[in-house]
Amino acid sequence: MTEAEHVNIDAMEGWVRTHDCGALRRGHIGQEVILMGWVNHRRDLGHLIFIDLRDREGITQVVLDPQEAEAVHARARVLRNEWVLAVKGTVAPRLEGQENPGMPTGDIELKAARIKILNVTETPPFQVDGAVDAAETLRMKYRYLELRRPEPFGNLRKRHQIASGIRRYLDQEGFVEVETPFLTKSTPEGARDYLVPSRVNKGMFYALPQSPQLFKQLLMISGFDRYYQLVRCFRDEDLRADRQPEFTQVDLEMSFVDEARVMAVFEGMMHTLFQDILGKEVSLPIPRLTYKEAMEGFGTDRPDLRFGMTLTDITPIAGDSDFKVFREVIRSGGVVKAIRVRGGADAYSRKGLDGLAEGVTQAGGKGLAWVKRTQSGWQSSLTKFFTEEAQSALNRQMDAQPGDLVLMVADQPHIADPALGNLRIRVAREQDMIPRDQYAFVWITEFPLVEYDPDEGRLVAVHHPFTAPLREDLPLLDQHPEQVRARSYDLVLNGSEIGGGSIRIHTLATQQKIFKTLGIPLEQAESKFGFLLEALRYGAPPHGGMALGLDRLVAMMTGVDSIREIIAFPKTTRGTCPLTEAPSAVSETQLKELGLKLTKAARPH
Repeated sequence: MTEAEHVNIDAMEGWVRTHDCGALRRGHIGQEVILMGWVNHRRDLGHLIFIDLRDREGITQVVLDPQEAEAVHARARVLRNEWVLAVKGTVAPRLEGQENPGMPTGDIELKAARIKILNVTETPPFQVDGAVDAAETLRMKYRYLELRRPEPFGNLRKRHQIASGIRRYLDQEGFVEVETPFLTKSTPEGARDYLVPSRVNKGMFYALPQSPQLFKQLLMISGFDRYYQLVRCFRDEDLRADRQPEFTQVDLEMSFVDEARVMAVFEGMMHTLFQDILGKEVSLPIPRLTYKEAMEGFGTDRPDLRFGMTLTDITPIAGDSDFKVFREVIRSGGVVKAIRVRGGADAYSRKGLDGLAEGVTQAGGKGLAWVKRTQSGWQSSLTKFFTEEAQSALNRQMDAQPGDLVLMVADQPHIADPALGNLRIRVAREQDMIPRDQYAFVWITEFPLVEYDPDEGRLVAVHHPFTAPLREDLPLLDQHPEQVRARSYDLVLNGSEIGGGSIRIHTLATQQKIFKTLGIPLEQAESKFGFLLEALRYGAPPHGGMALGLDRLVAMMTGVDSIREIIAFPKTTRGTCPLTEAPSAVSETQLKELGLKLTKAARPH
């Protein structure tokens, strides 16, 4: 038997915790208190034993002195880290010079008169106190131990504060929180559904909702006017650091609104949250860029505005050069775009520039051209292809000063812009241009309504098939649907999309026309969305809404790299739970009840 198994476990009866382990200060000196928590650290100096007692609120130093309580001191010799302990004693000042200014309770200590051992522990699989010294999968398997650390608990507490702040704000704005079903109908919304077989209706399946999209539209038709919920959503898609199979959205919908009104609600929400939670000011109104402006200026629809270095179109100047690559690209309808790296001439060697060029080709670009501007002129293989007048013109357009580096990509716009946009982010990271304690919001508007999906062999909705087109673009639907802009909008923070929404289609005729544009036959539309089409016949108001990714927002406000850090029990990138070992096989009896039979035996990964 282990030493711990010989220890008598005490009962709590008669003891009531008076304070948490982070509460005691000089003003409590002389008071008799009872603390309960975990042994964070134990130091046995022979004549004195010091215990750092920890709970979620902090740590208090406990002193066990044999001259004051000999039996208690003797019993404390068996204590180990992570044992659960109750201590009754008197608050005393620490000796002069032994205060700990790094702890809120660092001016006092608790002189123990009695202790109760409430539970013991086996040796933890990793050190709970101190530095993180375990792989992520092991920490996820024993997540309940990791959550004892102040940082993970603090992340979840901040999540709670953010969620509470959102609810308070929306309540004040007149929204009504309504829960919508988790067991619903499978509808095509862009990702694979998680399916749930029905025991009562064998051969039939529910789907877990990718979003409450159709239900919140039905609530608008019901006259709710303003709805919201913090809702769990499910998507069976490839996972990464900022994506989980189950996630939380701040979901809302409003009647009788346009884009500006929906966006104003979220702007007010961000202003309130960042002020209350982080003490940061969000300047309103948040800047807006159209999708076209974002792609042309930043090479992405998720631009990071914390630094400059925007993309500049230098096609006219490049077209006047003798550089064959540029001229051929321009002749075929392409563009030449460039970014200026302030002070980049000395920052990048030839080897470093080759590395940047490799990144461009990996992103689909044809290659990278560069110019270093020095005091004496250009340093580049392009020098001989540009006249002095053309060099001066390019310097002026790029505002290139001596010591600067100009990077250029020539290709079709849909290739050149993203390739140079990726390069912009890479250079900014390598040159430490991105402020770490700054939050830059931007709205992206007027996305394309549809795009061609080569796998489907047809046009698909960029947002979802219930997004309204811009009224002035409606005449383009029949002949040029790819040119139609949507009444949609994304909210971007520091280069990450944190939310998106749209004004919805509220008339049956327009909805049927969009289904026709997307190549969805009327019979299929009725089969998948018949309940919504039926509801649109009964006086649907103009309405729109938005969904905000709560997990991603909390991660950014908390300063962690992965949303797994702000979810209590997250899953791995394979969608597995190391703690519960889900997903798992089920019994033949369960399968039989559901009318299912596996064609191939399930094997654990």
